[in-house]
Amino acid sequence: MSTRIAFLKGHGTENDFVIVPDPENVIDLPPAAVAALCDRRAGIGGDGLLHVVRSAAHPEARDLAAEAEWFMDYRNGDGSIAEMCGNGVRVFARYLQRAGYVGEGDLAVATRGGVKTVHIDKDGDVTVGMGKARLPEGDVTVSVGERTWPARNVNMGNPHAVAFVDDLAHAGDLYSPPPFSPASAYPDGVNVEFVIDRGPRHVALRVHERGAGETRSCGTGACAVAVAAARRDGADPAVTGAPAMYTVDVPGGTLVITERPDGEIEMTGPAVIVAEGEIDAEWLETIAR
Repeated sequence: MSTRIAFLKGHGTENDFVIVPDPENVIDLPPAAVAALCDRRAGIGGDGLLHVVRSAAHPEARDLAAEAEWFMDYRNGDGSIAEMCGNGVRVFARYLQRAGYVGEGDLAVATRGGVKTVHIDKDGDVTVGMGKARLPEGDVTVSVGERTWPARNVNMGNPHAVAFVDDLAHAGDLYSPPPFSPASAYPDGVNVEFVIDRGPRHVALRVHERGAGETRSCGTGACAVAVAAARRDGADPAVTGAPAMYTVDVPGGTLVITERPDGEIEMTGPAVIVAEGEIDAEWLETIAR
């Protein structure tokens, strides 16, 4: 390992990431090293880490190399491995464009959740194909203090409970997971979105992400909210035959979610690179021991 490792810092609607370019997969990034890099006081700081690797060079992505040249080896801020991150894919694509590997237009990105289609718009926004939502049956409620609301159960590859409320302040501080019922609906916990209307097909949310508390943005959460809103509004694309497009304000910005009649969901939003520099490899090796 060289004495210096290049890195960049980026965010998508303030969901922020440390980016480590490593096309040939030669940099060792054990969980402790990732957690140290994502530490906001002693490291660079980020909600997660984007390890940029050619698919052919990574054992988990070699089988996808014919479909996608690049693999997003995504890690959570605590160092654990994750399948996918919608905001992260947008920032990953922006890095590839900045580095000259891709230009405007379409590309494919391999993830542990499969190959994702990405489009880099001329205006700078990035669109990611997020797959289809599942809508498990059964009534669900979520609570904060003495208030309780019915919630829509939406699964975007991870579980969501979407509650429409009168005031986002009713969500409380969101430090602790909001109680939900029945417990059997979410045996592994759930991401909870509290949603208000801001206009026709325009909503705003606050979200408690399981294991993290309130976050500035959640891509899958924004998708779940748009799906729930479309059903509430009688705009289910599978029924109307027309795409349903919702503007979703998150604390860190705005995302546009489109659900097509075939069920496929696209998320469009900004992706920004804010800094680049070098990591001291000796420091990182010391942390990782």
